[in-house]
Amino acid sequence: MALVHARSIVPLPPGVRSPFEVYVNGVRQECGVDYELRDGALRFERELKKEGKLGFWRWFLGAWGVGTYRQNDSVDVSYERNGRPMLLEGLDIEPASDAPN
Repeated sequence: MALVHARSIVPLPPGVRSPFEVYVNGVRQECGVDYELRDGALRFERELKKEGKLGFWRWFLGAWGVGTYRQNDSVDVSYERNGRPMLLEGLDIEPASDAPN
């Protein structure tokens, strides 16, 4: 398998074991194609971002019906624990330290 220079890293919480399914914005991702699993984290070659909290001005404009949209990716993981289906939604997204600036 080729080494992937990740641009975004999504750490998996403890207890998540294979097999699991990964979704980005509701679209299923395939290991080895869309991401790599390394050191307990999902590593994506593309940049993923979370919008974070709204600042005052963005909130103020939104209150007046003016949309201010930014990239807001959601990474979800579906897996089983003790035979029960589990779903982790909106996992944290970190920029990769090996990503080019």
